[in-house]
Amino acid sequence: MTIRVLLADDQALLRSAFRVLVDSEPDMEVVGEASDGAEAVRLASHHRADVVLMDIRMPGTDGLAATRLISADPGLTHVRVVILTTFEVDDYVVQALRAGASGFLGKGSEPEELLNAIRVAAEGEALLSPTATKGLIARFLAQGDGADDDHDPARAQRLAALTGREREVLVQVAGGHSNDEIAERLEVSPLTVKTHVNRAMAKLGARDRAQLVVIAYESGLVRPRAE
Repeated sequence: MTIRVLLADDQALLRSAFRVLVDSEPDMEVVGEASDGAEAVRLASHHRADVVLMDIRMPGTDGLAATRLISADPGLTHVRVVILTTFEVDDYVVQALRAGASGFLGKGSEPEELLNAIRVAAEGEALLSPTATKGLIARFLAQGDGADDDHDPARAQRLAALTGREREVLVQVAGGHSNDEIAERLEVSPLTVKTHVNRAMAKLGARDRAQLVVIAYESGLVRPRAE
């Protein structure tokens, strides 16, 4: 199955480089290019893209607004957004995750890292760039909210729908662990972990694992740790 990729960046040279890289892979193809966020939203729908590589800073409708629009569109629930950023410690990144992005990647990443990011996002997994620590989202959330009493009470209430095991799995997901790692930690099978993750996503209304991570922190289930 070919992964359909949309490139959204206001720099034509970068788009060209990404196109050559993506089109060189047998399991993916570039289906369109956008120079601003509004065009990215339109083309994501028109070309039925699976993954959008989205730059944050673009003229007009920026990547953050475009990500929010894509996530809010019922017809685009299958689209996964990977934010491309120059600075990985950027407050815009956590806003993008809250808006529905599946993760982020630094523009200085190696080609193989970018290709892997596309595959990971297409599979519905949360993506942290290889150079980011597992607690990076937590620090972003702490910086963005500024206080523990700012956690979303509605999301905290929704956690009541989770079983004890689903809560345990959610804590592990928020720690950046893969299904295999969680299975080893909880001494269950990876398939069982996947089932719990899917059920937690359905109960909490999360599009993917990245949103599960955000919900875990915003609800107060997991607290940011200073490093």
